[in-house]
This record gives sequence, structure tokens and C-alpha cells, in this order.
Amino acid sequence: MGQSTFSARALKPPHLAIIMDGNGRWASRRGLPRESGHHAGAGAVRRVVEAALPLGIGTLTLFAFSADNWHRPKREVLNLMQVYEDFFRVEKETWGAQGIRLRVIGRRDRLPTRLLRAIEEAESATAGGKAMRLRIALDYSGRDAILRAAQRYRESPSATPESFARLLAEVNHAGDAVPDVDLIIRTGGEQRLSDFMLWESAYAELYFTPKMWPDFDAADLEAALREFRSRERRFGRIPEVVAG
Repeated sequence: MGQSTFSARALKPPHLAIIMDGNGRWASRRGLPRESGHHAGAGAVRRVVEAALPLGIGTLTLFAFSADNWHRPKREVLNLMQVYEDFFRVEKETWGAQGIRLRVIGRRDRLPTRLLRAIEEAESATAGGKAMRLRIALDYSGRDAILRAAQRYRESPSATPESFARLLAEVNHAGDAVPDVDLIIRTGGEQRLSDFMLWESAYAELYFTPKMWPDFDAADLEAALREFRSRERRFGRIPEVVAG
């Protein structure tokens, strides 16, 4: 039986990105303050990170706080910053033991000092992880990252997509460049990218679910990956069949 030349791409550990949407609406529907939704959302992060490991995910990027989210009410923003700080402090030991390497991507000049310290400590504690890369996007904007990388790109001696990707990683504090995104999941029923991973998602598959992020669990993650793996990814080409 013939085998598609694209199968090798499908076999590599995928880069999964998730737009974690719906915390506030989840809380409002239950008559709870929005802060309760953010705390519940942190629990979903914990579940999904744990579930991703045995599913063969190579890189998991989670969109936690966009550059535009600074326009939310001050109380909600302060609460979110505290949720992130507490989360990094609690989870770093578990991630380190599991071989998960954390990087927080996005701007860092506007984050609170205590949160920055928690981020640096968590990144240091997990620096040796080789089982999976976990990237959490805070104060992140795809457009802003591209603009800042483009400003440096003019001074670069080489002009290739790979060199630009390295500059993106640099401006986002991402460490080494990672593979392009293979699958983007968005929870909460909305169907848009919201300025997330614009360069890295040129050929990403998209998966939208009405489930709110605090309710998203391992079974939902498996269902999304199952559908992803059933799709034929052509990358703008026509697959050639090689005789087996």
C-alpha cells in the first residue's frame, strides 16, 4: 500500500497551542465573580498539562494573558497577576519532577516584580526538563512580537524565515525557537485567533469547542488530538504516494 510523503511530518511530536477562553463567562453563568473563573481556569491548566505528557505533545503553548487584557478592570487584572504568581510557585516542583521545561513568552517589562520573580524561579527550576516544553504566554501580542522582531531583522545579516523565527523567540523571551504550531485549540465558543501566534501558526490546524476553559479536561484534549491526527495536512502541496 502507498504511503504519503507527509507522514513524517505527522509523526513528529506536535506543537499544540491553546487559547484558553471562557473563564469569566463560566463564572458568570454560575453567579460567581469572574475571579472564581480564573481560579477554576488554573485548575484546567493543571489538568491539561498533566494530560499532554502521555499524549506525545512536544510543545504546549497556552495563551493566558494578552497585551489587550491590560484594558480590563484593574481589580481583575491584579487578581490575575496573583493567580499566575501563585500558580508558578506551586507548580514548579511538579513540572521539574515531570521533566517539563517552562518558558513564559511575551513582554516582561510591564509585569509585577513579584510575578517576574516567580517566573524566573519556575524557569530555573525546570530548565533541565526534556519531556515536554510548556510555554505560557503573558502580556503577549503576536502583532507586537512581529513588529519588534522586524525592527531587529533589518540589522540581521541573514534573511530567512528561520532567522526571523529566532528573532521572534528572542523578543518574546522564549529561549530557543520552537517548531511551528501544528494545532490551535480555542475554547469558549469563539472562532478567532485574537492576535495569538500569528507567524508560528501559518499552517496550523484550527479546532474550536464551545466548552468553557474551566471545564476543559483530558478527554477534550484527546478528542481534539484525535481529530487533528485524522486530517491530511498538505502545506500547500499535493501529496505524492510512494509505493510500499
